Amino acid sequence: MPTPYTPAPQVLLQSPSLGNSFLFTNTCRLNYSIFTVRKLVFLPKSSLSTANIASPEVLSHLIDKEISFSGLPIKKEKPETSRLQVENFVDVIRALPCKERIDILNTFTKDYQNWSISDFNDFLMALLVANEPNLALILCSDISSHGLTPDSCTFSIIIKCHCKRNDPDEAKRVLDRMLENGLKPNVATLTMLINSFCKRGRLQKAFEAFEVMERIGCRPTVQTYNCLLKGLCYVGRVEEAYELLEDIKKSSIAPDIYTYTAVMDGFCKVGRSDEAMELLNEALETGLTPSAVTFNTLLEGYSKEGRPLKGIGVLKKMEQRNCMPDYISYSTLLHGLLIWRKIGAALRIYKEMVGNGFEADERLMNSLLRGLCRKFLKENDLLEDAYQMFEKMNKRPYVIDHRTYSLVIQALSMGKKVDDALASLHQLIRRGYIPRINTMNSIIRAFCAEGKIDKAFSVLVLMYETHKIPSRISYDLMIRELNRQGKSLEACNVYGAALVRGVVPIKKPQQ
Repeated sequence: MPTPYTPAPQVLLQSPSLGNSFLFTNTCRLNYSIFTVRKLVFLPKSSLSTANIASPEVLSHLIDKEISFSGLPIKKEKPETSRLQVENFVDVIRALPCKERIDILNTFTKDYQNWSISDFNDFLMALLVANEPNLALILCSDISSHGLTPDSCTFSIIIKCHCKRNDPDEAKRVLDRMLENGLKPNVATLTMLINSFCKRGRLQKAFEAFEVMERIGCRPTVQTYNCLLKGLCYVGRVEEAYELLEDIKKSSIAPDIYTYTAVMDGFCKVGRSDEAMELLNEALETGLTPSAVTFNTLLEGYSKEGRPLKGIGVLKKMEQRNCMPDYISYSTLLHGLLIWRKIGAALRIYKEMVGNGFEADERLMNSLLRGLCRKFLKENDLLEDAYQMFEKMNKRPYVIDHRTYSLVIQALSMGKKVDDALASLHQLIRRGYIPRINTMNSIIRAFCAEGKIDKAFSVLVLMYETHKIPSRISYDLMIRELNRQGKSLEACNVYGAALVRGVVPIKKPQQ
C-alpha cells in the first residue's frame, strides 16, 4: 500500500502551561465534520478531569457504558456522530497531558477495519479545521497497515496539514508523491501550498507549484493569483506584480478588491503611493467596494513618504464611499501627522477620532501632547489644548513619560501656569524621574519673571535634593532677580553657593 508521507520524528517540547510536563510537537484537537466511528460520549467542559481520564482504559470504559461523571450524566450516543460530539471529544483530549492524548487516540482509532477511507478523511479534516495538524499526521503514519488506501482527499488534507505546520517543503514532497500515485489535488489545496511559499518569500517554489496547476489542468482562481501578488510585493517585485495584475484583467478571471489591495500595498511599500491611488480609482470604476484595509494601505504609504496631509484626503474618500475609518485608519494617519510635525492637523484628526468612538493609545497620546507643547513653545499656540490633554492623561491610566513631562512643564512655565508647572515637576519626581536642568530652569525663570523669588529658590533647593548641580543659568536667573529686588545679601549668598559647587555665575551681586 502506498503511504502518503514519511512521518517526522516526534520532538519533545516543554509545555509552558503544564509546568514540568512535556508536549509532543504532533499533538492536536478536532472540531469538524460528521463521520462514523465508535460510539462517542458527551462530556461537558465542566466535567473534564485530567486525573480521571488519564488512560485509554478509562476512556474505553466511558465509551462502552453509560455512567455519571463528576455528578453529570454521560449518555451513549448513536454511532452516527455529530459535530458537537466531535468537539466534545476534542475537549477530552485537550484536558490531558500529551502521553495520555496519544494513548487515548490510539484506543479510539484501533478499529480502523470498520472505517472507510471517507470516514478516515473526515476524522483528519476535523483535526485540520481545529488547527491541530500534528496529530492528524501521526494518525496518517500507519494508515496502510490498517487496510486503508489514501485517496486524493487524504493527500490533500496532509498537504494542508504541512502548510499549517509552516513546512511547505514537506507539503511539496507529499504533492509529488500524490502525483506519482496518479492522484490530483484540487485548486484549494494547491492555492494553500502556493500561499505557504509566498508568505515566506519563496517565490520560485510558489511558481513551481503554480506550474503544477497548469500541468494537471487545474484552473487557478482569483485567490490563487492574490497569493502570488502578495508574495511578489512581499519581496519587492512590484513591477512583476503589476504585470501579473494586467494579465489577470485580460483573462476570464475578474480581479477582486483583494487583488487590487495586494498590488496597492506593494506600490505603497516602495514609495509609489500615487500609483496605488490610481489603482484604487480603477477598482472603484469597475464597481468594487474597498474595505478599510484598502484605504489603510494608502494612509500608511503617504505617511511613510512624508506626505501625511494626503492621508486626510484618503480619509474623506473613505467617508464619501460609506466606508467608516477604523482604529487603524485614524492611528496610522495620526502617527504620520505627528512624525512630520503637522500638529494642527493631528489635533483635528484626534478630535474626529475621539468623536467617532476611538481613543488613541498611550504612545500616540504622549506623541501628540509633546507635539502640542513644542508648537506652543515655538509659535505660542495650542497651550490650552495641551493642558486639557495633559489633564485627561492624568485622569486616565496613561503612563506619561519623562520627555512628555519635561515639555509640559516648559510649556506651562512659558504660558504663565507656573504653579501647575511646579506641581507637575513634583509629580514627575514622585514617579521616579529625575528632571532635566533646563526643565527646572524654565520654572525658575517663570517665577523670577513674576517676582516670586521664594518659589524660585525652592526649585533651586529641589535641584540639590535630586542631586542635580544647578547650571550657571540657574544661578544667573536668581542673582538677576535678587539684584532687581535690591536684595544684595541674598544675591551674595546665592553667588557664594555657586562658587562652592564649582559654578561661576556671569551675574554678580550688586554692591
